[in-house]
Amino acid sequence: MSYDRGKDLAEGSPGDNSPATPSRYESQKRRDWNTFGQYLRNQRPPVALSQCNSNHVLEFLRYLDQFGKTKVHLQGCIFYGQPEPPAPCTCPLKQAWGSLDALIGRLRAAYEENGGSPETNPFASGAIRVYLREVKECQAKARGIPYKKKKKKPAGMAAADDDSSTSSSPFS
Repeated sequence: MSYDRGKDLAEGSPGDNSPATPSRYESQKRRDWNTFGQYLRNQRPPVALSQCNSNHVLEFLRYLDQFGKTKVHLQGCIFYGQPEPPAPCTCPLKQAWGSLDALIGRLRAAYEENGGSPETNPFASGAIRVYLREVKECQAKARGIPYKKKKKKPAGMAAADDDSSTSSSPFS
């Protein structure tokens, strides 16, 4: 019941004539889209959305670093690789990988919602995925948190593990 009530509040009640209040995600997506559009208009010369490519998106992501709040130690820093450095340093603040990843997801969706084709979506390009992966790995190393890709179990192994755990259970 409370789920339906929350859904009604988010979408507007069925009897309401007022427009539905957008969700937090939708509001953030609209803000991000407007910010990116403003960034393109401020380029010299201005860039039309139809001319936008992955290079413009990469420049935008690098531009955003100046507003970041995540300390990313440089390789020459004495605190490089330490999760909790004991003192401050002069290393730059950057956008956190997770923030950039979420931003790209919202912009990717907004691009298509605003008439862009999935085939030409600059936010979905391989160059953007590579950049995000590099940021993730670089930030993990700089913070002393190594990134290791999880290994998938073969399908047969998972089933065998399930069978053995249920048959030897003292509670069966």
